[in-house]
Amino acid sequence: MHKRVLKVSLIILMVAIVCKSVFVLGNKIKVDEFHKAAVIFVLDSTASNQKMFPRQVQYLKSLCAILDPEDDIKILKVSDSSYLIYEGSAGDVKGISNAISAYTKNEGQDRGAAYGEGIKKAVDHCLTMKKEGYIPGIVVIGDLANDGAASKQINWETLPENIRKTKQYIPELAVMFVYAPPEKLDLVKTKLNPVLGETKLIVANSENADKANMRFLKAIGR
Repeated sequence: MHKRVLKVSLIILMVAIVCKSVFVLGNKIKVDEFHKAAVIFVLDSTASNQKMFPRQVQYLKSLCAILDPEDDIKILKVSDSSYLIYEGSAGDVKGISNAISAYTKNEGQDRGAAYGEGIKKAVDHCLTMKKEGYIPGIVVIGDLANDGAASKQINWETLPENIRKTKQYIPELAVMFVYAPPEKLDLVKTKLNPVLGETKLIVANSENADKANMRFLKAIGR
């Protein structure tokens, strides 16, 4: 009788120890909270960028493919002016393809490069999406040519301060520039690295753009 009681007591004690261990370990394990991302693409469709444009479109699609279907993307076309050509799920492959095909045709007439206008609109979209609960990021795809109206080009003297002000509302803002030539990317790093830092500013030329995706995902918390 005593042996049976002792055996039952030991079993109860072991079960209690196991349950407590599981409870303690469960409290220590932190499950990463999923945050939806909003990625704003600034896509150059000007005449000077046409040689690399097909590769750049494929790059955009490849980045969308590794985002979550719940993530929101917007595509701003850059030519003589900049305007929105797509917004919706990152997983809407057909919708993205149709929008790019329909609204980025260039017959040589689009020689301006309204990057400044495009980036300003991208920042405005980021501020809106932040209010909606998204983690925003900007991806600029193109050669960063200085063509067309000066008022629509990037002002490298004022852009850093504008980004600094934006970070007051979006501390986690990440920005990536891809497919520009090295001398342009060097300018980007010089001007924006003091504001965004190494982890939130990603640059990559045409030779290593494919390696930049994972760095961007990490920058937006994935």
